Amino acid sequence: MKQFSRREAPWLFDSNLQALLQGLSMAGEEARVVGGAVRNTLFGLPVSDVDIATTCLPQETVDRVQALGFTAVPTGIKHGTITVVAKGHVFEVTTLRTDTLADGRHATVQFGRDWQDDAARRDFTVNALYADAQGKVYDEVGGLQDIAGHTIRFIGEAEDRIREDYLRILRFYRFFAWYGEGRPDAQGLKATAKLKAGLARLSAERIWAELKKLLAAPDPARALLWMRQAGVLTAILPESEKWGIDAIPALLAAEKVFDWPPDPLLRLQAIVPPTVKRMQELGRRLKLSNTEKKRLVHWAQSKPVALDSDALSLRKRLYREDPVAVRDRLRHGIAAENARGGDEKAARSLDKLCRDWQSPSFPLTGKDIGALGFQGVEIGVTLKKLEELWVESGFAMKKAALLAKLKK
Repeated sequence: MKQFSRREAPWLFDSNLQALLQGLSMAGEEARVVGGAVRNTLFGLPVSDVDIATTCLPQETVDRVQALGFTAVPTGIKHGTITVVAKGHVFEVTTLRTDTLADGRHATVQFGRDWQDDAARRDFTVNALYADAQGKVYDEVGGLQDIAGHTIRFIGEAEDRIREDYLRILRFYRFFAWYGEGRPDAQGLKATAKLKAGLARLSAERIWAELKKLLAAPDPARALLWMRQAGVLTAILPESEKWGIDAIPALLAAEKVFDWPPDPLLRLQAIVPPTVKRMQELGRRLKLSNTEKKRLVHWAQSKPVALDSDALSLRKRLYREDPVAVRDRLRHGIAAENARGGDEKAARSLDKLCRDWQSPSFPLTGKDIGALGFQGVEIGVTLKKLEELWVESGFAMKKAALLAKLKK
């Protein structure tokens, strides 16, 4: 039997969580923490969200939460889920249930009291572990063994779990990227390849959310490789089919050498072609945010950065173009050069320049030009010419020198 200690799971012994668990476990009912908090603690990883499973029916949960002086928000009461706000802490509380009549996206639920049934309707064994208020861990489906082996395994028959919700195909690879080791579970791999057509039934938002989380993993290379082998990557990202994922290992290696944080968009760029039209189509299809769309399109528009560029040349590009796009191009170039054993010192210098870049302010305004007698379109044209002089000077010319140039 596994038992969490206060040192191992300090989050579990938070006074608000303890009060909630105890309040939901009175008068013959029971509540346990389930899912990510238990899983991450066992993997030795940080815990952010805490979810709770309870035998209390939804309205009983609301009544007990309010009796504790906490706030109950019926965010998903139809499916048994209540959001609890307890003195600034947020917990998701869900009644034990079984899922019936699943159509690949949604399910009709039936509330119950059987912990084994509740565990069996979840996706992976590592996500079906429970812990009570005292720290005792309950394992109904072999999750502890799979955590020890860093194995991501569907509960029961993989095809059955996927048909309940096709998003589980992507979750299989996302969890493998974050927690798995070695080769993915064979049954899961086979099932995802067989049922990948079901991904077309999912919303673009759900697909991008999962892919983005996968690309944020410390090392998504193996997951991407198996997704490509199974045809799953092409199904959600057809732009990658002929482009491939060969640039990913070099990018991940450069991230370690140059201390770059995991960047899902930079990693996405490494597996898609830098063409404006295709990036526009990708952004629309996956319904990326405006910021994400803009970054991909500007990256595609930007030209590669020569790694023998001098500092002034790079500063000019950063000023004249989208600096994020220039930095993205530079980092892809650095990654490729680093894989070939390139000049690390020079690469660090250019990367630092991009990272620390703050655009300087041009010292003249249209008002300054107008005061010298210029009018209308002349003001804009003249201002632009003077700005070019200023840029070519390395942003060094002062206002007086620029005006003197104009008077001549």
